[in-house]
Amino acid sequence: MFLRTREAAVVAALGVAALALFLLAPTYPNYDAYYHLVWGRELVHGITPTFEAYQAPTEHPLYIAIAAVLGVVFGSHADRALVGLGALSLVWLAWATWRVGRACFGTWAGLLAGLFVASSFAFLLYAARAYDDVPFLALVLTAAMVEAETPAEASDERRRRRSRAVLGVLVFAGLLRPEAWVLGGLYWLWRGWRRFDLLALACVAPLTWALVDALVTGDPLHSLHATSGLADELGRARGIGAVPGSFVRFVFDVSRPPVAVAGVLGLAFALLVTRPGGAARGVALPGLRALRLGDALPSVRALQVPLALLLAGTITFVASGAAGLSVLPRYLTVPVVALCLFAGHAVAVLGRDRRLLTAMVVVGLAFLGLKAGSFSKLHTELSFIRTTHRDLTATLNDPRVQRARACGPVTLPNYRLTPDTKWALDSEAVGARSARRRDAGVALYLVGTKPIQRYGRADGASPATNVTVDHGFVPIARHGMFVAYAACPR
Repeated sequence: MFLRTREAAVVAALGVAALALFLLAPTYPNYDAYYHLVWGRELVHGITPTFEAYQAPTEHPLYIAIAAVLGVVFGSHADRALVGLGALSLVWLAWATWRVGRACFGTWAGLLAGLFVASSFAFLLYAARAYDDVPFLALVLTAAMVEAETPAEASDERRRRRSRAVLGVLVFAGLLRPEAWVLGGLYWLWRGWRRFDLLALACVAPLTWALVDALVTGDPLHSLHATSGLADELGRARGIGAVPGSFVRFVFDVSRPPVAVAGVLGLAFALLVTRPGGAARGVALPGLRALRLGDALPSVRALQVPLALLLAGTITFVASGAAGLSVLPRYLTVPVVALCLFAGHAVAVLGRDRRLLTAMVVVGLAFLGLKAGSFSKLHTELSFIRTTHRDLTATLNDPRVQRARACGPVTLPNYRLTPDTKWALDSEAVGARSARRRDAGVALYLVGTKPIQRYGRADGASPATNVTVDHGFVPIARHGMFVAYAACPR
């Protein structure tokens, strides 16, 4: 479990590189993360978090606690600190993936799996926007690492400590995302369904989540009800019928097609093992000599961890659809990481044949060539996020806007930028015109094609809220993509 000197140096260097990028290319949290920052600040100020605010996202207890701590330490810069946490979590995730891959499939397979995870555009964007998915995955893979690296010949006491440690880590993961509840429950059934200590640990996260919901809203199932209701209001894909097609599309999109295909091949290779230790056998590939895979195949025990991640994540995704929740790519991140583990195994095995290795390198380079524009798109997206934050902050800090705030709340066309504005102003006097129009205060409007498409319009909201200026409002300031109107009746 502990890092050797060389390994620690590599991980530290990657952490420094991640922080350097964090400082050189500043980005800001997404909608959900900003709401958690707002809730964390409310908690610090002794105010009941506004979980039932208009179009508020699902709350995640541990992320609120993290946001609260960062708010106390970094003040108004806690939003940037949360992004920094995401960057470091991606390094942690890649390291934990490499350790799991090494324990299950060997050194090269582990290195490739870590590389596949760290280079995923989806995971990079999640880290840059401070989604809770990356810290969650880092915790899940840490639990998997503890399980995978425990020797089969370990003493009973060590195995008991291992089981408690795994579920202890999953408690924290389960306070970030409920997918870990399934992992914890299945792990309890697998490792000792008669052990009360493991059952108690498996129940901590869901019971704590329900308790937080009950204390704040009076409904212990508020998160489930709110998430389902929000999916309906926003017209998102939901239900069991949307699961099969979405599963394949999301896995290929998040992991990237070559990695997904390699993952399926790696899974097929792994399932060739039918008894502990495996058996030497040849796999004949058209036009190529038979590959002797016996010594490359993992044991049945080694397969348990990556298979558990793949199956548990898939079960959770299907269950989310069956429960009527939104069917989103973020709900498939655990199976995607599992496929990256199997992809690392496949490439390591097939790479033993020079012709296959050459072919895989060519395919990889060709894919990078085809997707070269993705790097530009990522840069453009992050630049747009910075520009949005800069223009919004400049507008809100404009003296004319500050004076007009005394007349009423600041309103936006819809819910998209309300948590950002609440955080910037440290005020709850912020609203969305798609929920209710006001006759006084400051009304912000978006200008420009992309800003209007991204923030001037929203699912479940009328686009007229960014077109029609209410009676009595006059323009008072403009900064970039934002125009501020104000009305101050006497």
